[in-house]
Amino acid sequence: MKNQVRALVGALALVVWPALAGAQSLSYNSGQNVAPAYEGWEEDADGSKYFLFGYMNRNWEEELDVPVGAANSFAPGNPDQGQPTHFLPRRNRFVFRVKVPATFTPKDELIWTLTTNGVTEKAYASLREDYKVDDVVKASETGALGAGSSSPEIRANKQPVVAIEGQKTRTVKVGETVDLVAKVTDDGVPRRRQGGGLQGGGSAVGRTDAPPDPAAAQAAAAAAAQRLARVAMAPPTRITVGKNVGLHLSWFVYRGAGKVSFTPDQIKPWEDTRAGANSPWAPLWIPPAMPADGRIPVKVTFSEPGTYVIRALADDGALTGGDSLTINVTK
Repeated sequence: MKNQVRALVGALALVVWPALAGAQSLSYNSGQNVAPAYEGWEEDADGSKYFLFGYMNRNWEEELDVPVGAANSFAPGNPDQGQPTHFLPRRNRFVFRVKVPATFTPKDELIWTLTTNGVTEKAYASLREDYKVDDVVKASETGALGAGSSSPEIRANKQPVVAIEGQKTRTVKVGETVDLVAKVTDDGVPRRRQGGGLQGGGSAVGRTDAPPDPAAAQAAAAAAAQRLARVAMAPPTRITVGKNVGLHLSWFVYRGAGKVSFTPDQIKPWEDTRAGANSPWAPLWIPPAMPADGRIPVKVTFSEPGTYVIRALADDGALTGGDSLTINVTK
């Protein structure tokens, strides 16, 4: 009888476990909420301390807009701490930072409350010592390093510097195209990894190793497709997210609820891990060549009136740096 019970339990486990595993691995294009994330705190050279925040949008496609207010606020203090109101898909790490009040102690908390698609979640920031991060931790968390690894090159890395040219507040009309230029400077660390694979789009200038004839191009495309298929079907080889390293820049909406079009299409600043995606986290993606002068242009068009914050984010694969401007769009 005991053996029969054990057999029955084992059979049930074989049926229930795959079902549970499948339920846990479900992914959604839309309809899910965004969870705010406290990433840790850092200390600048002058002793100033900052809380670091990001978020997890549980959707693969839906981008949600939540204005600052009861559904997107901080407490205690000013509910507006520079948080995004436009949320890109999936995991976005180290998106913004908030200066820690001088009176804060390790027992105090700064709370970010976010309500999306009917679900309210909170992120609790504190100065606990085990939450302190540095640039090596950032590089590891964003995928430039394996868990627990480091190198002299990464430890010496400095974040890219971005400066949007021209006025930081502009006014345009719906449907009117505005030309923006961001200048990127960087220390060249980490070195660009020269691997074969998909060319990044967005601000790409073009590959210098393009095949010289159509037959060679077709053969290269077929080889790339085979590599993609192998990578896509392979099991994970690391416990942290993987990332292709190389300096690039992405323009995107940080605040504003209307549809915004960027030309050319931009490299995704969020963790799109799907094979073939125009994302540093996608298998075989390689960064586009940067222009010699570091100037990255983009054309932006708005379909609805409103106030928008547009951000230019440079990413060297390990660290990021950005700049923003405000655009008032009228009818």
